[in-house]
Amino acid sequence: MNTIRPYHIAFALVLAAASPAFAGVNKDMVQLQTQIQQLQDAVARLQQSNDERMGVLKDLVQQSADSVNRMSLTVDTLGKQLAAQQTASGAKVDQVSGQVQALNDSLDEIRARMNRLEKTVNDIQGLQQNMNASLQNLPPSAGLTGGAPAPAVLTSPTTPANSTPSLPPGSNLHKPSAALPATPPTAAPVDELYKSAYSDFMAAKYPVASSEFSDVIRAYPDNALAGNSFYYLGEIEYRAAKYAAAAKDYDKVLEQYPDNNKIPAAYLHKGEALLQLKQNDAGVRELRALIQRFPNSPEAMSGRSKLNALGVPIRPRTPQ
Repeated sequence: MNTIRPYHIAFALVLAAASPAFAGVNKDMVQLQTQIQQLQDAVARLQQSNDERMGVLKDLVQQSADSVNRMSLTVDTLGKQLAAQQTASGAKVDQVSGQVQALNDSLDEIRARMNRLEKTVNDIQGLQQNMNASLQNLPPSAGLTGGAPAPAVLTSPTTPANSTPSLPPGSNLHKPSAALPATPPTAAPVDELYKSAYSDFMAAKYPVASSEFSDVIRAYPDNALAGNSFYYLGEIEYRAAKYAAAAKDYDKVLEQYPDNNKIPAAYLHKGEALLQLKQNDAGVRELRALIQRFPNSPEAMSGRSKLNALGVPIRPRTPQ
């Protein structure tokens, strides 16, 4: 039979005393593990929620980027359409301006013809009055019976100035005391010169037209048609890409013929010539002067279109 030794009894007493302490520690560990597990679950849920929100944000950012790209494409398209419309408007304005200039030229030609006809009629009337006055001053004929005056034969306006009226045979008329006056010229050469030059210009015979316009200027420098001639010389130079010479010709119109009907077109085309020469500041000044002086003209519309195409304000900015 086994005997119970003293150290067995002591060990049993120690175990009995330690059992409550181990039980308390196990309970705390379980609670701590439970709390840690709950915390881990909460962190996992938070991570999942953040992932979902980040996904939504990424979708929103992508949609915003797509919208911006579409807006950029729309703006580019609108810009191109606006530029095309401005170009088309400028071409139409230039066409209208050319038609107006052609009408002005036609009016100038008609006006010149009317002046020529009026001068011719006045010359014929003056010639007839002078002939009638000379015939009334003729002495009575001595060879006609009854002392009746000799019949007078009127001459046509084309009769030479120093010729005498034809008389019937046997008459004894004396020569008049004064010869008939010389017939004044009935033509205005400036009109003929300008008409020929303009016809050659419209037929694109530029060398011939240039020479004829120069003849008009040399022969009639103070005539209004000389201003038109300077303008068309500028047009010929411009079409030959001689922009500096063209600008000088347009400037002659502006300086020497301020009342000429080509002044608006001269402003416009001088500005264009200066822009072709890369003298942008001077060209912009001419276009602004055109718009300021003739705001309602077709040339002013064309000038506004060109300034807009250059991105230049129509009026100069005032310093702040």
